[in-house]
Amino acid sequence: MSNVVIIGAGIGGLATAARLAKNGHDVSIYEASDQVGGKCRTEWIGDYAFDTGPSLLTLPAVFRDLFIRTGKRFELEVGLEPVNPAFAYHFADGMKIEFPNLSLPEICNSIERALGKSAADEWHLLMQKAERMWDASRGSFIEAELPSILELIRKKGFLSDLRTIAPWKSLRSYTAATTSNPYLQKIVDRYATYSGSDPRKVPAVLLTIAFVESTFGAWHLKGGLGTLSTALEKRCLDLGVKIFLNSPVKSILVKEGTAYGIVLVSGETVESQKVVANADAELVYNTLISPDVKSARKERRKLRRSEKSLAGFSLLLGLDNSKISGEIPQLQHHNVYFPKDYDQEFDSIFTENSPVEDPTIYICAPADDSMVKHSHQEAWFVLVNAPRHDPNSGYDWNKNPETYARKIIQKLDQLGLRVSERLEVMEFRTPADLERNVLAPGGSIYGTSSNGAQSAFLRASNRSPIKNLFCVGGSAHPGGGLPLVGMSAELVAEAIGRADGATSGGHTHH
Repeated sequence: MSNVVIIGAGIGGLATAARLAKNGHDVSIYEASDQVGGKCRTEWIGDYAFDTGPSLLTLPAVFRDLFIRTGKRFELEVGLEPVNPAFAYHFADGMKIEFPNLSLPEICNSIERALGKSAADEWHLLMQKAERMWDASRGSFIEAELPSILELIRKKGFLSDLRTIAPWKSLRSYTAATTSNPYLQKIVDRYATYSGSDPRKVPAVLLTIAFVESTFGAWHLKGGLGTLSTALEKRCLDLGVKIFLNSPVKSILVKEGTAYGIVLVSGETVESQKVVANADAELVYNTLISPDVKSARKERRKLRRSEKSLAGFSLLLGLDNSKISGEIPQLQHHNVYFPKDYDQEFDSIFTENSPVEDPTIYICAPADDSMVKHSHQEAWFVLVNAPRHDPNSGYDWNKNPETYARKIIQKLDQLGLRVSERLEVMEFRTPADLERNVLAPGGSIYGTSSNGAQSAFLRASNRSPIKNLFCVGGSAHPGGGLPLVGMSAELVAEAIGRADGATSGGHTHH
């Protein structure tokens, strides 16, 4: 068994470490910040707790599998709770549609009540198409190491899979072929932003996110999603993983095309037989690896060709309901408020590089009494899509972000949510903050976007062209978001097992 050094204690790094340690490897993690979890954290400010990264868990089976394979039951380590309804969608004209959790028939009933029978039938048809896409892409693509386009073509059933996945169609045009309902189109468009992308450019296969969400459910972890990070940290420590916090890495050591360790910013050298990078791929290939390493050229070229994902501007709002009388607006756990002109949002972000004037607003308002100190309090995490932080050729988020924060609060008040009257805590986080705090270049939430048919092939491969170097996390294959990051950890652990001649069991996600 090898000794393995992991750069970064995000979910991908922790999940890989737990799997490797369970298989008998000697594993150490070096993390730049003072806590584990990367972007997945729950932060307390005064009486209020906020999920400042992921605020929704889908496909919990990925983590169930991880915990079982490393010796514990996921449900016993974290409080897994279904969120019902999964989402409440609000439109500029006052229309509102709620999506119940874990039931496509119920979702269709809800759509029928709001928009009529034909809209419900169209949604049902879209989800059937999405399910076929999921089945076609899951085995060969999502749950396997990133194949080359050539390998995919050689696969049995490739052509029918290709027709199903329709990589030449954008999500927007694919949806338009099934429904012209503007409300449903907006709901589908939003799934592109799950991967930091533009629905007019992103491949149609992102429709699978909608299918996965309604089939496998929307879940919350009691106390906040940051409890996933702490539960994984505990798994790692129990399995003998050594975690070094406040230990930023300066470079990856490579000799004759083979990685053999890392150098810390402190100057210390740590040699190892395998290196796993749970850091943004851009950082790995352009900063941590010396420019004269020839075998890194291919990955650097891919990174140059890929479009970066959008960033996010978030508000952490602690609301004290005892401050107001009369009716208190009742929100669901996940709420989306669409603007009148959704396209303007993507033009602002991807073309004009400027903050969105009238953005789509996502509000996570958990009904979780363990995330506030008193029953009359609510902790809201509010997120709007934003252009990346790019002072040289784009937008500089260090310039007066308070004004933008106030603008969003004003918008929330206009929506009738009575925020200003009961505001007790207000903090905002800009893309520049995200870049500083979690080393995400430009504050891009998901590394590269999925804009364009080739985008998936432009992600960093789990097995780097540099021997004994592996990449895990949202900027590596198969992509961003908790379930995919969990899958990337499984792929990396298996690849290292194979490289060492040991075998570990196959996939068990259902």
